[in-house]
Amino acid sequence: MSNAISGFSKLSKSEKIDWLLNNYFSNKEEARLLVTRYWNSDEVLQKLHDEFIENTITNFYLPFGVSPNFLINDKLYTVPMAIEESSVVAAASKSAKFWYDRGGFKTKVISTEKIGQVHFIFKGDSTKLETFFNTVKSKLFTDASHITKNMEKRGGGILDIELKNKSRDIPNYFQLHATFETLDAMGANFINSCLEQFASTLKEEALNYTDFNADERNIAIVMSILSNYVPNCLVRAEVSCPINDLKSKDILDPQWFAEKFKQAITIAEVEPYRAVTHNKGIMNGIDAVILATGNDFRAVEAGVHAYASRNGSYSSLTHCSIDDGVFKFWIEIPLALGTVGGLTSLHPLVKFALDLLEKPSAKELMQIVAVAGLAQNFAAIKSLTTTGIQQGHMKMHLMNILNQFEATAHEKAKLIEYFKTNVVTHGAVADAINQLRN
Repeated sequence: MSNAISGFSKLSKSEKIDWLLNNYFSNKEEARLLVTRYWNSDEVLQKLHDEFIENTITNFYLPFGVSPNFLINDKLYTVPMAIEESSVVAAASKSAKFWYDRGGFKTKVISTEKIGQVHFIFKGDSTKLETFFNTVKSKLFTDASHITKNMEKRGGGILDIELKNKSRDIPNYFQLHATFETLDAMGANFINSCLEQFASTLKEEALNYTDFNADERNIAIVMSILSNYVPNCLVRAEVSCPINDLKSKDILDPQWFAEKFKQAITIAEVEPYRAVTHNKGIMNGIDAVILATGNDFRAVEAGVHAYASRNGSYSSLTHCSIDDGVFKFWIEIPLALGTVGGLTSLHPLVKFALDLLEKPSAKELMQIVAVAGLAQNFAAIKSLTTTGIQQGHMKMHLMNILNQFEATAHEKAKLIEYFKTNVVTHGAVADAINQLRN
């Protein structure tokens, strides 16, 4: 067990690596080789990556793939996806082509409102606080004008500020609940800067408000922070076609398929154990595009799963209907995304991804990302209700298993051919490769 270290962040990258190797690795040179092997040979690019986060020692790569043939509102896209899980890109691509031949995806942004809150403690008469808030509300806007000036020039800014009494949940707990429009920026820094200014103005104005007593003047700010729950930053994506048009080489009975597909979606709407896995599959597509475009998949994940629980029980993000012979499948999802600021202007592959999408606005990116989630879910439910999920997934996973066994190019070719007609499992691959080698 190593000893605690002081001043680790002040060490050079080389010194950090030496400390790690000396304290945690028996084969130091093998570990050092691995770490340095993933450095970028371009020193400028490597320095850029080193400065994204703290205490960097190397790079951790994810595959960057593309999924073509996405027809969205009659415009054709090739969608970038950064993900390590096999079959995700293939499934998205298959869905894209399936729906390309049936009119493509239709999308619309419903709203783009984002939220931030100032959480504070007020020990006093809540009606006096309401009067005070109404008195200072305009000053909250005015005092933040130096922050909002540029955003307002582009058409964004603070939409509204409300006082919320949450004292039934926690004694003396109140909020300033603010809504924002941040346009093509995700807006986290902008929102947090505004909130901290609101907190400062609220506290200062309370000290001089004559209708407050001494205790009431002492408003205690707990924290000021944006929310990643954005139920009013919504986008909708859908596909639809006459049921008979669903017919394809693996859907021989389209009516049977449509009804079984709808049953699967209905189960995910009412059964949380299924809904979690169902929505995880949706997020395979969504997260992959979010990562490729330099957005925060963790923030999106948190907000999306909260939205899936908004009615008191965790439920499906996608829905399906069959009316008058028409099959319709859709998703409505909260997505707070940006195409300017953050990594979008720093990471070269993020810039590449956004160029590939023809420099979309934040609203356009919301629609593309929602479509990726819907396409991924369609592919998964289609597999589950027809061939079963493992047939396609394990075929794609075959290459990972072969690489675990360090298969040669010749062995890979032989075994890929073999498993075209045999079930792929880890054990089956192990047996087949041992048989081939013997």
